[in-house]
Amino acid sequence: MSPFSGPLLSDEESIKKYNDEKQWGLHIAIDLGECDHEKICDGEFIKQFAIDLADHIHMKRYGEPIAVRFGADPKVQGYSLIQLIETSCIAGHFAEDTDRAFIDVFSCKEFPPESTADYCKEYFGAKKMQYATLFRDI
Repeated sequence: MSPFSGPLLSDEESIKKYNDEKQWGLHIAIDLGECDHEKICDGEFIKQFAIDLADHIHMKRYGEPIAVRFGADPKVQGYSLIQLIETSCIAGHFAEDTDRAFIDVFSCKEFPPESTADYCKEYFGAKKMQYATLFRDI
């Protein structure tokens, strides 16, 4: 759990809240630390991650994932990812200098936040993880 968020809910509690309160969207922000350096530096691996994550959370992809490596400052140098899904998007930023990854999933269709965070941690071989779940509505 991130120190910047409230108590985390289980997947079941998150989905229940989303449905019972008729939330418009569900958003998870995942911070990964001490990732496998080779994985976060590989654009094709990152694109495959977007495809696999969409399958894992049962989202229909819209188009192919885009992963572009850029950044003049070593602090921010690395790949940025975007994968459109029919209900919003999967985004990621991969900091090569510090072996960190920052992944966001936003959807107006329910998905399991805790399972999603754990999946990302395992996929990138991260030793550290924190995440926050947000419910989007007006």
